[in-house]
Amino acid sequence: MTSSRPYLVRAFNEWILDNHCTPHIVVDASIQGVQVPADHVANGQIVLNISPSAVKALAIGDEALEFSARFGGVPMQVYIPLPAVMAIYARENGEGMVFGSEPGSPDPDGGKPRESDRDAKDDSGRPSGRPSLKVVK
Repeated sequence: MTSSRPYLVRAFNEWILDNHCTPHIVVDASIQGVQVPADHVANGQIVLNISPSAVKALAIGDEALEFSARFGGVPMQVYIPLPAVMAIYARENGEGMVFGSEPGSPDPDGGKPRESDRDAKDDSGRPSGRPSLKVVK
């Protein structure tokens, strides 16, 4: 299946705007391909206001989120691969969603899927054993 992240980012952005709030995203600036103002990155992350009053030409595609904006008066084209979007929330009340890693997604450290994300397969290629679920708090 394709990633659900682009659909969720688009939906939460629309929901936040429909409720007259300001959408912000948290971005992992260390992900390859991220183009954000380096001066505003702290602890490897950046929080960006993506409201229509703050950005121009916001496009949330299936692979990336991009827009143009001014940072300290300097115009910049921002490009964020969607796996780098860690969260989207409303500034006014914190309502939104934090994204975890998706099964099969690359591990930022090694570029390989984590062992816990891979399905164990038997000789026929079918998943073996029982499915496992974990509680996310």
